[in-house]
Amino acid sequence: MKRPESVLVVIYTAMDEVLVLRRRQPADFWQSVTGSLRWEETDPLVAARRELREETGLGDDAEVVACGTVNRFPILPPWRHRYAPDAVENVEHVFRVRLSERPLITLNPAEHSEYRWLVRAVAATQVTSYTNREAILRLP
Repeated sequence: MKRPESVLVVIYTAMDEVLVLRRRQPADFWQSVTGSLRWEETDPLVAARRELREETGLGDDAEVVACGTVNRFPILPPWRHRYAPDAVENVEHVFRVRLSERPLITLNPAEHSEYRWLVRAVAATQVTSYTNREAILRLP
């Protein structure tokens, strides 16, 4: 079971392009890098760095910056089976990574089927989650 605490990591370039990933399940679900904290993880930054490596192949040289945003939202019915029965709310910590140019992205094929670099305004309309959309629009 997953811990009801997660990270959202928005990756963008100096050219104001945002990386979006297409999940395998559910179909046509686009997002930034996301993931749950593991039970032994107490620092969301550690989880953000781990998820960045797992989902994109980007290493520890990428500077992961906390945005100072923590979102709280109900766990929706399609995702409830992933959590303990008493978990009703998810706590999401938002991070960003600014890159000078587009790097080579290595997707985790178990999680994502493709990726795109989109200009910020388009990326915000492409992602499924409203918290992801807000995080993209708040980028510096």
